[in-house]
Amino acid sequence: MSEIKLQIDGQEIRATAGMTVLAAAQKAGISIPTLCHHELLEPYGACRLCLVEVAVGNGAPRLVVSCIYPVEKDLVVITRSEKIDRIRKTILELLLSHAPDAFDLQDLAQEYGADKYRFAKEPSFCIHCGLCVRYCAEVKKKEAVGFVNRGAAREICFIPAIAKEECRNCQECFPLCPTEALQAAYLLTKSIAFPS
Repeated sequence: MSEIKLQIDGQEIRATAGMTVLAAAQKAGISIPTLCHHELLEPYGACRLCLVEVAVGNGAPRLVVSCIYPVEKDLVVITRSEKIDRIRKTILELLLSHAPDAFDLQDLAQEYGADKYRFAKEPSFCIHCGLCVRYCAEVKKKEAVGFVNRGAAREICFIPAIAKEECRNCQECFPLCPTEALQAAYLLTKSIAFPS
């Protein structure tokens, strides 16, 4: 693979073609927050917390999601700025409206000064990161959990016929959940006990 030189937060970084900006930053020890990324899974870009600013040469800077954006020659990346922090704060406030008591979200909220009460709604405990859905499909190859509905009504749902056979002894997706494994356990139990 060919080597690509780019700059992240003023540091010259060497990456390989095909790497994402997030992977290049992590390899260099530069932290970028993310809730939907996992090294075993295909990049997804759902949570948007890994947002960074990029520019190529003298081009105009733009915001991109670092977990899906590929490295390129002479790319200049900024991972923290007033603008980026403000956007991450708003994203966190929206996510906190779904899962106000999630420890991962609370830690990030403290770092970015996010107010968990800014957007009032009935908590669903799911931030639609897709980790459980993607892990079951990509790693386990079972597809026992999936998304149902669209937009504001979107939620995860265990497929009772598959979950009854596969999930009881597996539960490998539970610890991946950034809003706590209890929600996944609840949904699994509900789908098996009360299939609709």
